[in-house]
Amino acid sequence: MERFKILLSASPWWIFICVLIGFLYAYFLYNQSNFSKPIHKYGLASLRFSTVTIICLLLFLNPYWRQITNKEEKPIVVIAVDNSQSISLTNDTTQLRNYYKSLDNLTKELEKQEVETEWYNLTNNSFQLPKFDWNVPSTDLNQLLTKIQNNYENRNIDKVILLSDGIINQGASPAFNVWRFPILTLGLGDTTAKKDLKIQSILANKIAYLGNEFPISAEIENVGFPNRTINVALSENGNVISQKTISFNQDNDIKQVSFYAQAKQKGIRNYTISIQNLEGEFTYQNNVRDVYVEVIDGKEKILIVAAVPHPDIKALRASLEKNENYDVDIFIPNIHQRKQERYDLVIYHQIPNINGIGNEVLNAFPESSKWFIVGGQTDLNQLNTLNKSIKILGRQGRTDQVTPVFNRNFSRFGLENTKMNKVDKLPPVTVPFGDYALGNGVDVVLSQRIGNTSTSKPLLVLDGNNSPRTAILTAEGIWQWRLEEFALENSHESFDDLISKTAQFLSTKDDKRKLRVYPINNEFYDYEKVVFESEIYNDLYERIYDQKINLTLTDTEGKTRTYNFTSAEGNTRFEISGLPKGIYNYNATAQIRGKNEQSTGQFSIKSLQLEALTMTADHNLLKQLAQKTNGKFYLPSQLETLKKDVLNNRKPNLLHSSEEISEMINLKWIFFLLLILLTAEWGIRKYQGSY
Repeated sequence: MERFKILLSASPWWIFICVLIGFLYAYFLYNQSNFSKPIHKYGLASLRFSTVTIICLLLFLNPYWRQITNKEEKPIVVIAVDNSQSISLTNDTTQLRNYYKSLDNLTKELEKQEVETEWYNLTNNSFQLPKFDWNVPSTDLNQLLTKIQNNYENRNIDKVILLSDGIINQGASPAFNVWRFPILTLGLGDTTAKKDLKIQSILANKIAYLGNEFPISAEIENVGFPNRTINVALSENGNVISQKTISFNQDNDIKQVSFYAQAKQKGIRNYTISIQNLEGEFTYQNNVRDVYVEVIDGKEKILIVAAVPHPDIKALRASLEKNENYDVDIFIPNIHQRKQERYDLVIYHQIPNINGIGNEVLNAFPESSKWFIVGGQTDLNQLNTLNKSIKILGRQGRTDQVTPVFNRNFSRFGLENTKMNKVDKLPPVTVPFGDYALGNGVDVVLSQRIGNTSTSKPLLVLDGNNSPRTAILTAEGIWQWRLEEFALENSHESFDDLISKTAQFLSTKDDKRKLRVYPINNEFYDYEKVVFESEIYNDLYERIYDQKINLTLTDTEGKTRTYNFTSAEGNTRFEISGLPKGIYNYNATAQIRGKNEQSTGQFSIKSLQLEALTMTADHNLLKQLAQKTNGKFYLPSQLETLKKDVLNNRKPNLLHSSEEISEMINLKWIFFLLLILLTAEWGIRKYQGSY
């Protein structure tokens, strides 16, 4: 509904003055005019009178046009359906569909009362009956209700009807959130505990090293089977490799069983723990669970070479050994015997040395990445000749005391600002006094602060453009940083993160392949899409696009699946859905500048069995949720009562009123009205021979 009103900026008496001006203007213009017919004279005078009067009204009164629009918004009832697997496992699906049909009839009756209705479930924003199944592998009611609240923000939402068993296994509990609408909950399922044996969880490392033994543990829960003994088996790729027997002394007992597996082959290995099926179990679906372990050839080898014992060495080793993928050795001449091994990274502490201690090791690892840590015994002149990253021009023996400043523009790898903000509190370290010159393309991670003055002098730099990669830390005494952080934060998190990620960057080998196709994760769940990223490069290693890529997936049974896609700028990813659980080898090929390029690898798909772990409905959660939101809890037998309550407590329509005010002088139709009046007057005058 719309209403209009004209407002004036001046006294209404000006209307009479405007009319008088229009009359006098038309009178003096046409009073002495000679036209063949009086109607022409009076008609032209009327046109001029109207034109002048309207212009005067617009100029003197500056009228406003106010338009008020009222719009009614109908109330909205949302029906939220928990369509997770646990619903179909614990309820008769035929009966469930009858419940939904009954609620569908409710929506039709609500529409007769001019109430809008919408259906939601766990996976779709909205849906229409009967196009859905109970196939969602996890339940997140908080996310479902949040989606509804966000979609209907500032809308006239009446209430939400939630059909669920109250079992949640993902996200936060919805009872802890604040909802701006009443929730009527319909409790499905059975609150009585089901007789069942189930594998509650599996604990295993994601990575194992070739040739090593590693543990796999499982927690097994018993409900309803006291004083029973069962067999538990560990299998690899379908072959049983170990068995154990466990006994439950009482009901609701949880036992842990551990196995040890041998990492015999590289790649992703599939291990399965299964328990004996007992007669009378509610379901056997939770009696088997898979775990995937990646077996790799070995750890990254890191060597710390030092001229003399120093606390920095202990701090470096403690940080690096937190990463289970690093194997750290230490060599100090006259103290340790150097191993004749190949290392991915060599850390030189105060080497090259002014006394020549340890300098013989400088040329022992030409292919290894290098990290030089400068100290009071470092030979700066020799260091300048050994690296292209930095030149330190100073007098041997002269030092400064500086504190670190993190370079927020550093982007070679991720260092969280929240962690690196702590470096401002770290104690000073000793650096050579002098001028510093950086090489081309060198990244500064930390710079020096002298007193309260931040300088451009580098403290830690990385050079990833030359091979092998190089890092220079221009200070000794960093052991104090690790101790100070623990004193302040009760952890070594920031220091260890900086050291570990620097070592990881240095030890990572450059990938010179022109075709790189890889999954964005090593593991996916069977309900997820497998997403591949693609990178294609020319001879100058510049990114190129519009290349056709052929992708072949091979599972453990030898079955192949073939796909092809074209990498385009802004769309370099390819998605595959519907793959069953298992381990897959992939082989991607492409013709790049007439040459066949290839990229290979592995990934695994796991089956998520969260819905089979808990079968007992949690109606207490639904009652709590209804009570907190001024709603009500119902059982399926009270469905008719729910329908009556919804129909008899209809929220009124919401009235939205909007007001629009505009100056009439800006209205286009006023301009065209004046144009028509003047054009008509001019046309008649010309037709009558008067100019």
